[in-house]
Amino acid sequence: MDIAKIKEVAVAAAKEAGKMALSRLGSPGKISYKSGLNDLVTEVDKQCEEIIVDIIKKHFPDHSILAEESGGNAVREGVLWVIDPIDGTTNYAHSFPFFCTSIGVMVDNETQAGVVYDPSRDELFVAEKNGGSFLNDKRLNVSTVSAVKSSLVATGFAYHMSSKMEMLPYFRCMLHQAQAVRRAGSAALDLCYVACGRFDGFWEFKLNPWDTVAGELIVRRAGGRVTTLDGSDYDIFKKTIVATNGKVHKEILGLLNSVQN
Repeated sequence: MDIAKIKEVAVAAAKEAGKMALSRLGSPGKISYKSGLNDLVTEVDKQCEEIIVDIIKKHFPDHSILAEESGGNAVREGVLWVIDPIDGTTNYAHSFPFFCTSIGVMVDNETQAGVVYDPSRDELFVAEKNGGSFLNDKRLNVSTVSAVKSSLVATGFAYHMSSKMEMLPYFRCMLHQAQAVRRAGSAALDLCYVACGRFDGFWEFKLNPWDTVAGELIVRRAGGRVTTLDGSDYDIFKKTIVATNGKVHKEILGLLNSVQN
């Protein structure tokens, strides 16, 4: 398996989609809704996804694809490309410049490469299983903060109101314990920010594979730790994620698991 070639194609696809998204920022076209008013998709999401899929199919016609807008098969054998054309669609629809394209590549259910591209800042995050994590070719390392009280942490809320209400006790807990909490609206970028030390930790529930597959690899290859809420090994098909610099991981897990809904 030529991972270098796969990574090269993933980078090219992410950059091309990002260029399209940035060119349409402020004019996203028709907005439609999936599971509710908070779960939206723009014309540009679909166009970006088509760009990515076309590039992948040109180079790897036999590979499987799982994409947010067009679906696909979440195969656990062979090569699977997991795509989020615009992670942070609500931000994008409002011209709030915190969104990205996320592409992860799995081989036999193990993530081999991850690419996240933020076109607003022209920041390209890249990692591969047997290498490091990089931001625009500069090696990444997680932060060295060792206590939650000195940590800047991030989270996100699911689309439905009932899920938002379930999240509030966790949010309240971390507001009291951490130095500060951010909720910016793109799980993929939140993970990348943990990888590069901008955040010390991140947690979220009820995510989908395309939200996390690239970002969690980028965190791990930057020296961070990623688990589920119960502390078990992370799997992109599970619904909870806790990602940290490793030094505050145990403390954050303890705090989150102490919450009584």
